Formats: sequence, structure tokens, C-alpha cells
Amino acid sequence: MSTAHTHEHHEAPKGLGRWVFSTNHKDIGTLYLLFSLLMFIVGGAMAMVIRLELFQPGLQFVHPEFFNQMTTMHALVMIFGAVMPAFVGLANWMIPLMIGAPDMALPRMNNWSFWILPFAFAMLLSTLFMDGGGPAGGWTLYPPLSLQSGNSFAFVIFAIHLMGISSIMGAINVIATILNMRAPGMTLLRMPLFVWTWLITAFLLIAVMPVLAGAVTMLLTDRFFDTSFFNAAGGGDPVMFQHIFWFFGHPEVYIMILPAFGIVSEIIPAFARKPLFGYASMVYASASIAFLSFIVWAHHMFTVGMPLGGELFFMYATMVIAVPTGVKVFNWVSTMWRGAMTFETPMLFALGFVVLFTIGGFSGLMLAIVPADFQYHDTYFVVAHFHYVLVTGAVFAIMAGAYYWLPKWTGHMYNEKLGKFHFWWSAIWVNVLFFPQHYLGLAGMPRRIPDYSVQFADFNMISSIGGFAFGVGQLLFVYIVIKTIRGGEKAEARSWEGAKGLEWTVPSPAPHHTFDTPPELDDSQLAHGGGH
Repeated sequence: MSTAHTHEHHEAPKGLGRWVFSTNHKDIGTLYLLFSLLMFIVGGAMAMVIRLELFQPGLQFVHPEFFNQMTTMHALVMIFGAVMPAFVGLANWMIPLMIGAPDMALPRMNNWSFWILPFAFAMLLSTLFMDGGGPAGGWTLYPPLSLQSGNSFAFVIFAIHLMGISSIMGAINVIATILNMRAPGMTLLRMPLFVWTWLITAFLLIAVMPVLAGAVTMLLTDRFFDTSFFNAAGGGDPVMFQHIFWFFGHPEVYIMILPAFGIVSEIIPAFARKPLFGYASMVYASASIAFLSFIVWAHHMFTVGMPLGGELFFMYATMVIAVPTGVKVFNWVSTMWRGAMTFETPMLFALGFVVLFTIGGFSGLMLAIVPADFQYHDTYFVVAHFHYVLVTGAVFAIMAGAYYWLPKWTGHMYNEKLGKFHFWWSAIWVNVLFFPQHYLGLAGMPRRIPDYSVQFADFNMISSIGGFAFGVGQLLFVYIVIKTIRGGEKAEARSWEGAKGLEWTVPSPAPHHTFDTPPELDDSQLAHGGGH
């Protein structure tokens, strides 16, 4: 290989072409993260519309139809546009660095799996401007309601198909990379937990995205080709849609939380300055969660008239899934026990995650109890539960990961004072936003309604104030990220004193190409003692 070629190969290309045609895992990871941030703001704006309308009883600002479009779009944008692409971006950036690989296994497919997304979301968001407006059947798109939407329906289904294709390609790439491109000596049981959780998540994605594709395709043919999969008048069954949808939907919930477990399992040992407690049990717990996620789907459907045996099975299966999750929380707490802890921003977000995610877990156990669920179902209690899991769970973990790896990405340290302010602001207001919703639900306020009885007014007002304050606080995060990219205190290769792992052996910012020759593994660099 000529020296000119080597040089050209190692310099990052300049200009727009670098981003459009890139096959470099770091560039594609950056694109995913920036896209996710943009969608986080778009989805957040939709949430602000929802909370503005619910600030007081009565119909103030938007029509009920538009309110329903906002609840549906907010969910689709946040799940498929903000949370999942953020995790895929972190995977793209960090997995090759963590396992000592030069890049992802399938770099061109990697480029394609990203560039599908902006078009998918342009199509999804464009439905708001079409005749009859966007989808308004809730994010679950239950028939017959979803089949009554306007002409935009086919566009929504096509956008969901594109997101699914993107996810499947990303997952294949992650599996191929982890199984084939680890540095010599990096056995499976020496991999960082973030890599393990992503390996498991990728298998979940490949298993369930086609199920969602099947369900929405059946909706499409019911709407446009006169089939009767879900139409009772033609011999179909609307409840069948719920079974198929939740067979996708429940593993999907774990797709959005397993990588978060991985991030937190990297950060807590680094700032406790201790190896992770019970590494192997964490791996087995993650795998158990993934397996169990396939046999609990109908706990979303206790009120549809399931036979008693079915209700009992799904109740107990759902309770069992709390065991491996409890193992994880126990191990995180044990890792911190008697550690030399410091509380930089990534650690604060990780601790916020452990405490608040656990609240979401407990309310999930409440929802698992069949007779109790008859009361909670379709109330704001459910809204509070899954937002504790997804906002203080998934989103807080993404924030923790962003602060933790930002010095490695940019070569600059972020402003620690601003980072801590961002954490405390978010942690306080997110509880003001979602905690009252538990009480609203217990008092019987249904979800997805634009208006409500006056008895719910006070808590809704508190919740909305929390929402606006939490939303404004995220603009500070955007500011911190931009400021760090532009400059700041120079970051060391090992940006955090307690951080272990191969990603901290390369300079900060990470060069465009890393690990041209596989790194020598040295136990002191690994996050734990390895496969004992």
C-alpha cells in the first residue's frame, strides 16, 4: 500500500460528502446521535402541545382530533426517532472501540441503515399536513380506530416499514461486528456490558421488527384491499391485532432499556472505582430478560376478556421478569457499596436512572396484578409507569452515556457546572411532571383525552408545569453539547480516572480510524477481571 494511499485512508474526508457517503462507524454514530437529538426536540414539542391542552380542564388550544394526532405522533417520534436511534448511535460509536475492532462489520449497510431514517421521519411528519391529518389511533394503532384515519394512513405504515428495515440492518451489523471482529483475547465473557446488552438487543430487534411489519401490513390490506384480518364484520378479530402488536411491543420495551442497562453498568464502576459486582450474573440476567420478554406480551391486554388461565399465566410470567431486573439493581448498588465514589454528571444521571427506573419497575409490578390492572388499565397510572421507565430510564441513561463519552468524541471536557445543573433541573422537574400522574390514574383519569373532569385539574396543572420546565431544561443539554464540540478544556485519552476499557486507550478525540492492528489485551484495561 502506497504511503499516499495510507494517508488518504486515515484522514477524515472534508465537506458534505463525508457525511452523506460515510462508511466510518464514528461518523455514522454521530449522525444517529444528532438525528436522535433533533427528533427528541420534535417529539418534545409535541409533548408540550399535549401538556398545554391539559393545563386546565376544557378545550383551550387544539381540536380533539389534533390532540389525538399529537399523542400518537409524540410516541412514534420518541420511540422510533429519539430513543432507538440514540442507542444505535452509541452502539456505532462505542462497540468497535470497546472490542478493539477497526470498524463495523458491514460499513456500507451501516450508511444505508442511517440514511433511511430521515426519509422515514420526513414521511411520517408530513402526514400532519395531509387531508385528514396524521395518525390518531394511539401509538399502538389499534383497529378499528386506526382504520378510520384519513388518506395519510398508507404513508404512516410505509414510514414504520422503513424504520423497521433500518433497525433490522443495524441489528445484523451489530451482531456481525461483535461475533466476528473482537480483538484476540476478547472472549465473550470479557466484553464490556454495554457490548453484551447490545448483542442481546440486536437479536431481539431481528426477532420482533418483522412481527410489527406483519401487523401493520395486515392493517394496510384491511384498509385498502378489503381483507378482514381485524374486521369483526368480515369474520376477523380486532383483538388478534393486539396479540400480534404486543408480541412485538413487549420485547420492544426491553430493546429500549437493555442498552441503558449496559451504559449504566459502564458508568457506575468507573465512578465507584471498583469492578462491576457480579459481571457474569449481569450477563445472564440480561439474557433472561430478553427471553422472558417474549412470554409476557398479553399483560397489556388483561381487560380484553382473556380466559382466566391466560390471565394467570401472563400475571406470573410478568412477575418473574422482575427477578433478573432486581438482580441488576442489586449489582449496581453492590458495585457502589464502599467504593471511592465521585459524583460527576455521568454518575449523577446513572444514579438518577437507578433510583427512578426502579420506581417505574415497581409500578410495573402493580400493573402485573390482574385484578388491580382492571382498575389501572388505560388510566394515567400507566402513562406515569412507562414514562418513569422510558424518560428517567432510557433517556437518563442516554444522557449519562453522552456526558460520559463526550470527551472521547469531541476531545474536549464539557462544562461540569452546567452538566450538574442540567441533571438536577431534569431530575426535579421530571418528577413534578410524572409523579402526580400516578395519583390522577388511581383517581380514574383516562389516558389520551384532551379534556377532563374538574376534579383532576390541580394535578394536571402541576404536571404541565413540570413538563414545561423539564422541556426547557433540555435546551441546556443542546447548548452544553454544542459548546463542548466547539471547544473547552482538553480531554485526556483516559477522560475519567476510574474508567476501564479499550475505548480509553485511544487518544481523545478518537482518531478517524482506530485499531488498524488489533490491540494487545491487558487485564488492567478491562472493566473487570474477565472470564474467570
